[in-house]
Amino acid sequence: MGANVVVVIGVGGMGQAIARRQGAGNKVLLADFDEKTLTAAADLLRGQGHDVSAQVVDVSSRPSVAALADTAARLGPVTQVIHTAGLSPVQAPPAAVLRVDLLGTALVVEAFGRVVAPGGAGLVIASMAGHMLPAPLEAEQESALAHSPADDLLALPFLDPDVLGQGAYVLAKYGNRLRVQAASTSWGARGARINSISPGVIATPMGQQELDGESGQHMRALVSASGTGRLGTPDDIADAAAFLLGPGATFITGNDLLVDGGVIAALHTAGLAPAGPGTTPTS
Repeated sequence: MGANVVVVIGVGGMGQAIARRQGAGNKVLLADFDEKTLTAAADLLRGQGHDVSAQVVDVSSRPSVAALADTAARLGPVTQVIHTAGLSPVQAPPAAVLRVDLLGTALVVEAFGRVVAPGGAGLVIASMAGHMLPAPLEAEQESALAHSPADDLLALPFLDPDVLGQGAYVLAKYGNRLRVQAASTSWGARGARINSISPGVIATPMGQQELDGESGQHMRALVSASGTGRLGTPDDIADAAAFLLGPGATFITGNDLLVDGGVIAALHTAGLAPAGPGTTPTS
């Protein structure tokens, strides 16, 4: 019997930690937009004994994501799909953040929803920023984020990047959770589950860029005021991912797990102010 396939999209700090945790005994398919980074990550995991394939992907391109899903299906039963790829406000302008973080997630969830094996599980890395909407969305807006065809998402009038500015990141990550909720039924029809994780401030290169940026001082204050008082590590996220992808979570789907060290809890109970509309990118 052939090995199962674990797909990890985005090979930053969290993606690599999850691939190491989930890869043993499986075929690992790594994907990333940056070929140099992808090659280095694949070589590192191979050197650690993993069976690794790699494919460049542009998650904002439907044909590119479809090609990745087809590759995964050819390798064997696709039992785990982990989508960590994303851009932060310090890395890209709002339009690119929406294209990669929102549209990209919708395309990945859709494409892998047609190839995931029965009993399989998907996981989307969102962000605690998605729990920091400055004001609730209207019901029609929530429905549009959850159910609009992926190709129509960026045309939604309330997703104008020039109006949203850095708030595009918050809305994209909130939208990730809504897409996962909506997809849980179609994935369930295949006998598969899908969930999201909303990490807090994680000690990755992307997280460090944000800590060094405009909102860094406030982000550190949020971490200090949290229940744990520390930054998260990629292994913290890999541990949570292992639970949601594993046999202990077979009754959990369409859900979001906050792995933020207690920052959101502190915000809600201590009256702390969020760092701003583009706060806390994580991957």
